[in-house]
Amino acid sequence: MRSMWNDADAAQIRQRIAKLRPDAPALWGKFDAPQMVCHLTDGTKMAMGELAVAGRKLPIRYFPLKQLILYVLPFPKGAPTGPELIARRATDWSTEIAELERALDRLLSQRDREAWPDHPAFGPLSRKGWGSLVYRHTDHHLRQFGV
Repeated sequence: MRSMWNDADAAQIRQRIAKLRPDAPALWGKFDAPQMVCHLTDGTKMAMGELAVAGRKLPIRYFPLKQLILYVLPFPKGAPTGPELIARRATDWSTEIAELERALDRLLSQRDREAWPDHPAFGPLSRKGWGSLVYRHTDHHLRQFGV
């Protein structure tokens, strides 16, 4: 299982981010590459509890849907997201990439953390759940832009 807590998986994500270009065309969805980078940064901040996102009571909070989405099923293209995770607009490309890298650094520095914030849609997540979700979410959006 891929996870941000696996050094090789985290390194692979960083290598793919380095290949991303601001003018890369999206293969699906409404994001342009700079908006997607902001979205990934804010999603990573949410995972650490640095960005509050309103919770929603959805069926994906519960077994078995939660486990299937976190660990097995491919992420759906065009799935809805919290408005807090699409509100910020990109400024300078280099600045946005650097902010994403810093957010990932902070996340990885917390890999041994015991308590994690609830996810707004999935509810309580363990360290394992957050590691998988951040990896899979980032992978999904990097694939969206062909990297």
